Amino acid sequence: MFADLHLHSCFSDGTWTPEQLVEQAQLHNLNALGLTDHDTVEGCARMSEACSKHGIAFAPGVEMTTELDGEELHILGYFIDPTNSDLLSQLAKFQAARQQRVREMVARLNDLGISLHLQMVLELANCHSPGRPHVARALVQQGFCSNHEEAFERFLKKHRPAWVPKWKVQTPNGIQLVHQAGGLAVLAHPGLNRADRMIPFLVDAGIDGLECFHPKHSPGMAAHYTAIAKQHGLLITGGSDCHGLNKGKATIGTVRLPHDCFQKLADSARNRQSASGQQGRENNSDGDLPIADTAILK
Repeated sequence: MFADLHLHSCFSDGTWTPEQLVEQAQLHNLNALGLTDHDTVEGCARMSEACSKHGIAFAPGVEMTTELDGEELHILGYFIDPTNSDLLSQLAKFQAARQQRVREMVARLNDLGISLHLQMVLELANCHSPGRPHVARALVQQGFCSNHEEAFERFLKKHRPAWVPKWKVQTPNGIQLVHQAGGLAVLAHPGLNRADRMIPFLVDAGIDGLECFHPKHSPGMAAHYTAIAKQHGLLITGGSDCHGLNKGKATIGTVRLPHDCFQKLADSARNRQSASGQQGRENNSDGDLPIADTAILK
């Protein structure tokens, strides 16, 4: 019994629908999944329904890009409420920033003599959370690059001519936003961000877990972050970071998180939501939960 808790669908920069992700999960004998699209929860309802039909446990989630001390950190939110109005309001701002970033990248490509049309990129993305992979796919489809890797190497990687920096939320505020939506906040692939020195600060900021298992974590790195998670009493998660066939091959099934790690995550989320509900009943005579300040865009 294994889980994959880091998956992207066509609602962000993945190529598969939620239903196709569930079909692939069945082929790899996975019995628990997490959908973590970038800055959107739009696919969670469909993923939940598909998982329910096939007896697969599901953690609704999201992935947000954050910043701490000038370093980019990705925060995964698990067991969030996809209908939480404050979460949806903030994600709408992140999506607007993503759309503007795509406009600026296309404009820079046009300035370089690459006649890529913005409308074509947006139609190819067909979602509210477009990103660089969609621009790369458009460059390949229009014959300006031979593959996804060339598009990034020539134009879209950091410091390349069409690269545009992301808007980022400060990491503690990203953690707070996940908690307000009833979820658990996990630091994604810490080995890719050289995040070791920041982990004690993140613990103080309320981080709930570490993604110890990831395709780009070696076995030694996975063991290293598992030990750090245990040292700080953090939850252990993992996933394939699958984007469908966006990068030429699927990664689903390459990371198989033991089901007991998923169960501990689910139990912790249930306990937090129960405690939050009780606190809300005690503090609010009308039963509404308190809403903290989440004006978190820089």
